[in-house]
Amino acid sequence: MRVDALTLEDFRNYRRLEAAFSPGVNVIYGENAQGKTNLLEAVAYLSTASSHRARYDRELIRLEAPAAVVKATVEARERTFKLEARLRRGQRRQLFSNGVRLKTAGELSGVLQTVLFCPEDLSLIRAGAAERRRFLDECICQLRPRYAAALSQYKRLYEHKTRILRDWEEKPALLDTLDDFSYQMAQAGAVLIHYRAHFLKRLRETAAAVHADFSGGREQLDLGYATVSTVADPLAPTRDLFEAVLEHQRAHRQAELEVRQCLTGPHKDDLVVHINGLEAKTYASQGQTRTAALSLKLGCREIFYHDTGEWPVLLLDDVLSELDRRRQEFVLHRITGGQVFITCCEDDGLEGLDHGAVFHIHGGELV
Repeated sequence: MRVDALTLEDFRNYRRLEAAFSPGVNVIYGENAQGKTNLLEAVAYLSTASSHRARYDRELIRLEAPAAVVKATVEARERTFKLEARLRRGQRRQLFSNGVRLKTAGELSGVLQTVLFCPEDLSLIRAGAAERRRFLDECICQLRPRYAAALSQYKRLYEHKTRILRDWEEKPALLDTLDDFSYQMAQAGAVLIHYRAHFLKRLRETAAAVHADFSGGREQLDLGYATVSTVADPLAPTRDLFEAVLEHQRAHRQAELEVRQCLTGPHKDDLVVHINGLEAKTYASQGQTRTAALSLKLGCREIFYHDTGEWPVLLLDDVLSELDRRRQEFVLHRITGGQVFITCCEDDGLEGLDHGAVFHIHGGELV
């Protein structure tokens, strides 16, 4: 799997960019604020239809422009795909594959998978639960279209239920629909728990193996899944999960009415990380948390390879500068196979890496 060419029009700081890339390692270097991260963000957008830095698509459009376009030529499954995303202020985005408009963002992931690692991810272990849920969602959505659909549905239901709980005292008739939304949330939520639990079962193995190599066998990484308390076994059939989630919602109905918030559901799930038996969020050192975060991302990459038979495109955004020399060498050793994009401030610190192509970026142009 690889991105052979990329075209950007009015995306972030780029008026227009056309670039061709190596199927191996692509090093992109230059000073800060020149567009290195924006380029990786564009590649990732064509696999997830979302940005790790922007909440709304309009933020991706160059300030002076009414619209933006991201195009790429992608080789996957021994086929050539032309992917395209059209973003316009005040309108819904449009996604295309080989000229055919896609109905869902999940269809992009069926063509291109990416694993992005950026400096913010180094705090993944110590960040709040929302950041770890986002990591899980980004990984699973690319592999399981049904999960992506359930997640989208759950978010819509959550927003509706939140408005009901917020406004019910002023508009009592809203309560007539509350239980129906809770029921539907339990259905979609059971699907989310099912997929998250099974993905974490696999990630527990791949990430632990990476972490053991990373630490020279001195540390043991383990992952746990914190979800709705009435769920005794997250790996149980979806119908059992649904009953458990619905039971929890019914038990908290009055409390939700009183505080006017959704208090129960997989929107509160967390990925719990332990190192040598201790919760990493509380007890791990800075070096250990960075190692664990890297292990999660690289473990996810190995799951992608196992499921698809192709390495996902790996995007490393200025991460090496945040790591000590030992961790840098470990990462460079681990990224063999597949296409890789690495951004850095200078074309140095990568002496042991076999560069497929090296680009200097300045003022939104690649040289």
